[in-house]
Amino acid sequence: MVPKSPFGFEAPKESPGFLLWQTTITWQRLIKRALDHYDISHAQFVVMAVLLWFEEHHQDPTQIAVARLSKLDQMTVSKSLKKLIAQGYIKREESPKDTRAKWVYLTIKGKELISQLVPVVEGIDAAFFGAVRKGDQQTLIQILGKLMADTSDEYADRQ
Repeated sequence: MVPKSPFGFEAPKESPGFLLWQTTITWQRLIKRALDHYDISHAQFVVMAVLLWFEEHHQDPTQIAVARLSKLDQMTVSKSLKKLIAQGYIKREESPKDTRAKWVYLTIKGKELISQLVPVVEGIDAAFFGAVRKGDQQTLIQILGKLMADTSDEYADRQ
C-alpha cells in the first residue's frame, strides 16, 4: 500500500507558498544580476534605499529602523552597514536626539550611487511585473500588503 502524500496540493503550481517562492527567487536573480555590476548586494541596496527614504521623509535613520522597514534581520543590516561604511557609501554619527545612539546616513558618494540604482531596480520591477495588467498589479500590492500586515514583526515583538 502506498502511503498518503503529505502534500496538500495536487501540483506545485497550486501552492501559493511555492509560487511565491519561485516568483521571489526569479525576481531576486534579476536584481542581483543588475547590482553585481556595482559590487552591491540586494540587501545593501535595500539598506541604502531605506536610508534615502528616511532622509526624504525626515525619519530617524537608526539601524533598528532600517531593519524594521526592510524586514531584514539585524545581522544582515549590521553586515551590510559595515561593508557600505568601508566602501564610503554610509557614515555613522551620534544621534542629535540621544548621544548614546548612532544614526546612519548616506554619504554624497552613497547618495549618488543609490540615485543611480533606484531607477535600475524600478526598471527591473516594471519589466518583471509588466507581465501583469495594472489593475492586477494593484490587487497584488493589496494582497501582499495584507499578508505583511497580518504577519507579526519579530523586531516589534521584542520591544
